[in-house]
Amino acid sequence: MDLIDKAKNFVSEKVANMEKPEATITDVDLKRIGFDGVSFHAKVSVKNPYSVPIPIMEIDYVLKSASRVIASGRIPDPGNLKANDSTMLDVPVKVPHSVLISLARDIGGDWDVDYTLELGLIIDLPVIGNITIPLSYSGEYKLPTLSDLWKGGKEGEKKREEEEEKEDPSKVVEI
Repeated sequence: MDLIDKAKNFVSEKVANMEKPEATITDVDLKRIGFDGVSFHAKVSVKNPYSVPIPIMEIDYVLKSASRVIASGRIPDPGNLKANDSTMLDVPVKVPHSVLISLARDIGGDWDVDYTLELGLIIDLPVIGNITIPLSYSGEYKLPTLSDLWKGGKEGEKKREEEEEKEDPSKVVEI
């Protein structure tokens, strides 16, 4: 084996064993319901093991429900990962109302929407180049009932809590 082959093997072995950034989707929340659609926000925690900030090139996302794509998109240049630290990213996902109406037949008797969010976090590592960290998060969003809509806001929430306490007195904590 000549010197160049030894150097290639050494470098590829070091790169393969090198610590890489790690990411997890910690939560997906419904943020806003508006005239243009519904906005979800995914919270993504990314750990950077390096002593230098790493640029995030882009974030690709696909939101699926009942195995159908209901939203997809790309967020270009969302910033940098902090050096030797974890960075929280907020990934907005907008779903148009027209798609939500077509989901109505998939809701079924349990009155919730099951979803899967797939993210591709593309970062630029020095020397190595761009790498994609694939992430996936599944959950369900419980839809409000008509009575929830009529009760509305904080007053409705307070009434619901009072009703639950009446139904199950063991939940009441006296101080």
